[in-house]
Amino acid sequence: MNSNWLDAVKWDDSGLVPAIAQDYQTGRILMMAWMNREALALTVEENRAIYYSRSRQKLWRKGEESGHVQQLHEVRLDCDADVIVLQVKQIGGIACHTGRESCFYQVWQNGEWVAVDPVLKDPKEIY
Repeated sequence: MNSNWLDAVKWDDSGLVPAIAQDYQTGRILMMAWMNREALALTVEENRAIYYSRSRQKLWRKGEESGHVQQLHEVRLDCDADVIVLQVKQIGGIACHTGRESCFYQVWQNGEWVAVDPVLKDPKEIY
């Protein structure tokens, strides 16, 4: 596969780009992570979300430990070419390491962050 399409992405000084995972059916934002060139190329090649873990300094195939794989449906690049959106099918319905559907489960209410989405599965049972 020609890699010129990867050159269109504006990678940051660390060679990374933010990637937002969105449920392809509902449009709900599931999570945000980082990708490097290899992660993005492999995501397209393997048809599943693969990110770059900054803390572990290595590729991270979403679901490799939890089984909560993100099957790729579409990849989009924003107008500034510096953010990726992955439209995915979230296997198992859990994207967050807290056991919730989405990492965006807290809502600002009355001066504080309130968790409004339920834990679908105890993280101790996942990892």
